Amino acid sequence: MIELKNLTYAYRRGLVAIDNVTADVPSGIHLLLGENGAGKTTLLRLIAGLLIPTEGCCMIDGTTMTRREPSTLKRVFMMPDTMEIPTKSIREFAKIHSKFYPRYSQEAFEENLREFELNGSETFNHLSLGLRHKTLLAYIIALGVDVLLLDEPANGLDINSKKALRHILARCISPEQTVIISTHTVSDLRELYDGVLVLSRSKLILAKPTWEISERISCVATPIPPYGSLFMEQGAGLFHSIIVNKSGEPSDLNYGLLYSALMSDSRTKILEIINGQTQNIG
Repeated sequence: MIELKNLTYAYRRGLVAIDNVTADVPSGIHLLLGENGAGKTTLLRLIAGLLIPTEGCCMIDGTTMTRREPSTLKRVFMMPDTMEIPTKSIREFAKIHSKFYPRYSQEAFEENLREFELNGSETFNHLSLGLRHKTLLAYIIALGVDVLLLDEPANGLDINSKKALRHILARCISPEQTVIISTHTVSDLRELYDGVLVLSRSKLILAKPTWEISERISCVATPIPPYGSLFMEQGAGLFHSIIVNKSGEPSDLNYGLLYSALMSDSRTKILEIINGQTQNIG
């Protein structure tokens, strides 16, 4: 369990990157959304203990990350959108680096490499961006850490590689692990998300499990605008809309549409519905 309590981070020039964020993030795979500069990477770095909060704290199972205790650090890993390694290959790196992570699985590492069609001995610095990402993901996911933070993990991956990443995450991530994935390509892993976090201008505006969101709103595509839509976009001859889910049964979420709605003038109304603050709607 990740606990964020009044978490704030400001740069020396007074720019507030994370502003008074409070939330509990349980086990599962969570999608982190936000506009450019919203503070997504800063939030991940705070959770990983790589930055010290200006105010507030981040705790993992009750331990404050700013203490940077080895017993806690070995349970957390953050993969940034770009990462270098000090060895020739990811296989050489794994031999050295994995000793610090007691739940590392060599078997999972080998299987991940096979799924990405790699052998792990490729010269890392000679690889393209996409191949670098695949080698890193094959290893990092095999670490088995309690909290895994991925910043744009599908960056540079082709279609088949994105499918492989979905399979690897579904196979390797246990129900006890907490994974936060920050990405702008929301459709790549849409079947895996258990929760959604949304930042906007350094503030956390949404932190909910997907089942709870999908019980309160529905994302629909219709040839004519639906009555009482909360938000609507037109594309490919259809009206893509968010409406109140009056059935109470979970519905499919369109994460891209939800994000667009939360960045629009419809934000307040939709958040009220998701948070159960509006009783008589539509």
